[in-house]
Amino acid sequence: MLIDDDPNIRDVLTEFLRELDHEVAPFALAENALAALQSGMRPSLILLDLMMPGMDGPAFLRAVASAGLADFPVVLITAAGRNAAAGLPVAQVLAKPFRLDDLLAAIEAHSRPA
Repeated sequence: MLIDDDPNIRDVLTEFLRELDHEVAPFALAENALAALQSGMRPSLILLDLMMPGMDGPAFLRAVASAGLADFPVVLITAAGRNAAAGLPVAQVLAKPFRLDDLLAAIEAHSRPA
């Protein structure tokens, strides 16, 4: 699952990951991603932008936890810097701009088996 409001980032990452045979469910809005989880979607990993309009990354994480759905590893991607994620329940933080090799390493390190 990829949640990022920036269509350029979302589209490039979706295409890149799909070319490497990763299944990707892209979402522009965290609210829609939350609804997908509540409807039964079970991702092996969530790539989550920190700052988004509407429901931002921290609000999404709180909503997921309160719905009892917080059993997915989350890799936070943010332009705000690593300190902006302090105290959030995430497996790893990738600061934008990040290297695609670093993204792949994070996916490999934190994805749950399908």
